[in-house]
Amino acid sequence: MDLKSTNRAFGGEVRKYTHASSSTGTEMTFSVFVPPAAALHAVPVVYYLSGLTCTDDNAVQKGGAFKAAAEKGVMFVFPDTSPRGAGVAGEDESWDLGTGAGFYVDATNEPWSKNYNMYSYVTQELPKLIEQNFSVTSLKSIAGHSMGGMGALAIAFRNPDAYASVSAFAPIVAPTAVPWGEKAFEAYFGADAATKGKEHDPCALLRKRGSAFPQFDDVLVDVGLDDQFLQTQLKPELLEEAAAAVGQKVSVRRHPGHDHSYFFVSSFMEDHVRFHAEALARKAAADASEGPSAPISAVDAATLASFAKTAGKPIQCSAAVAWGPKQPLTHETVTVAPPRAGEIRVKVISNALCHTDIYTLDGHDPEGLFPCILGHEAGAVVESVGEGVTSVQVGDHVIPCYTPQCNAPSCIFCASPKTNLCPTIRSTQGAGYMPDGTTRFTAKKDGKDVPIFHFMGCSTFAEYTVIAEISAAKINKRMPLNKACLFGCGVSTGLGAVWNTCKVEEGSSVAVFGLGAVGLAVVQAAKMAGAARIIGVDLNKDKFRVASQLGCTDVVCPSDHEKPVQQVIAGELTKWGVDYSFDCTGNVDVMRAALECAHRGWGESCVIGVAAAGKELATRPFQLVTGRVWKGTAFGGWKSRSAVPKLVERCLSGELPVDHYVTHSIAVENGDVAAATNAAIDALHSGDCLRAVVTYDDRNAAAGP
Repeated sequence: MDLKSTNRAFGGEVRKYTHASSSTGTEMTFSVFVPPAAALHAVPVVYYLSGLTCTDDNAVQKGGAFKAAAEKGVMFVFPDTSPRGAGVAGEDESWDLGTGAGFYVDATNEPWSKNYNMYSYVTQELPKLIEQNFSVTSLKSIAGHSMGGMGALAIAFRNPDAYASVSAFAPIVAPTAVPWGEKAFEAYFGADAATKGKEHDPCALLRKRGSAFPQFDDVLVDVGLDDQFLQTQLKPELLEEAAAAVGQKVSVRRHPGHDHSYFFVSSFMEDHVRFHAEALARKAAADASEGPSAPISAVDAATLASFAKTAGKPIQCSAAVAWGPKQPLTHETVTVAPPRAGEIRVKVISNALCHTDIYTLDGHDPEGLFPCILGHEAGAVVESVGEGVTSVQVGDHVIPCYTPQCNAPSCIFCASPKTNLCPTIRSTQGAGYMPDGTTRFTAKKDGKDVPIFHFMGCSTFAEYTVIAEISAAKINKRMPLNKACLFGCGVSTGLGAVWNTCKVEEGSSVAVFGLGAVGLAVVQAAKMAGAARIIGVDLNKDKFRVASQLGCTDVVCPSDHEKPVQQVIAGELTKWGVDYSFDCTGNVDVMRAALECAHRGWGESCVIGVAAAGKELATRPFQLVTGRVWKGTAFGGWKSRSAVPKLVERCLSGELPVDHYVTHSIAVENGDVAAATNAAIDALHSGDCLRAVVTYDDRNAAAGP
């Protein structure tokens, strides 16, 4: 397999290959769109079959699939339409037979049978080649245009278990009954044209089957009403009739003013990409639910039953308590009171350690209160609910969110698309209390019950915690909670800084200062947004490898340069600076550098990192006068309860992978949450940790008196 060309598109790559084909006995050409997600994990594949006279180039250059395919994390493969240069007599005499017109069949009639075996090529040889050489899953779908639409429908109907979905643009739905098909089948099958042709006729295949395909909930077909071949060669009404006869759903959409060309195809290509991406995601979920390693509910039936026994009662459980700044977390048995009105109590399953937890533990947070239970990146299960709670129920999986979303009609912040900063419980949350001004935690110290402060409205360094209903994002139970926890803060923040706060456009240039989990989420989001150049900046060069894998085109270590890093970026790497820069460090000097490397005239710099207490920003006003914009973001601008579940769904679909952020997994042993969390802190300080995820157990959890 020889690589002939590579071109960047929407954060991915379009590659053209040639290889010696055993099916056709010739050199074959195909193109592949490799989406950005393929750099992180295996992706599903859509095979796109082109029409008469076409090569792989037609759909690649004019089809318009790449933006949606990049967004959905789907690979597209574009085979040629026939062998070329086979030397078969007559293969170049007409445009609708031979070269460019293989009809995706295996010919049985001489002289075509030696080389014209496009059915075997598309269904067997090419998928095997793709699976051996690319990061793909076993899941695939198929689509096509005109002759390729016929091929896609026939191939899917003959192999329904092999494809998650099928769609077509202007397909030849009954080739045995129209001139194009009759001519091709007579040549390729000879005396067997009548019988062999029906094996590649979508309408005939449907009628022979006699029932709907359970594998295909729908078949998407688009046709143009100004297509010059509509009445003579395509005849979509025949497909509708055959489908109706067997109860198969086929959605034929007819479009006035559209013809047979790629102007038509490109107008509706994104619909087809999304159609297949959704079907592939459903198939992946179905396969996972039946497989031996399928994600299961975080709690079993016995644990759910135990919730009924603890509801309304205090719970005693293990927690990691911070008694003061710069002190190690200590293992304590705490009492967690039942939830009050508008609150829920949750069983914490997994918790990711965030730098903000360390920032507070080290005494840098002006709102840091002690003693407290830290932690705010968690996946949890609802154990009980307080009065008036309606949005979640016992057994639901939730992500506690430090940025609430009340959605009250009177809340101008929740109603505004400009912000996610709901202030409804801000005053009590900042004071370390629940909304009613009290705490739900107590612990014994020197024989006395000591109230324990809450942290960021979450306090997830405990086996059980109480949070406000408006801080709970209910998520799909298929999402493993040891991955779901990542969406509680850092990863969501980095993604949202790019997509919401700055709205990075395709082709933009980006600089990211600090390549921890948040910074790498910025890199990942920028690549998914189609940024053309992404410059990663960090003092730790060990982070450059994963940063480059995620999308950095350049990496810079400031200590390698004598001049300030902003002058390296704006002056050496670029002439005027980058379109967007992001500080993910919390260092005010780095924040200044990020601003000052932003493009003169329009550059935007976003502050994500939280600075230590008392720190102030500084720059020359001239930096702003000359068009730069300085802005900040909290939780990436996401409205928590409505947005986080959608991020989780994008992760489940394969569009938004997050596994690469988990570099350390730590299990709580013997109920000692503090020991496991202190180990996570040590890992985070080691310099090679992005996220350390601690998974809890509940062997020490019991109903209190």
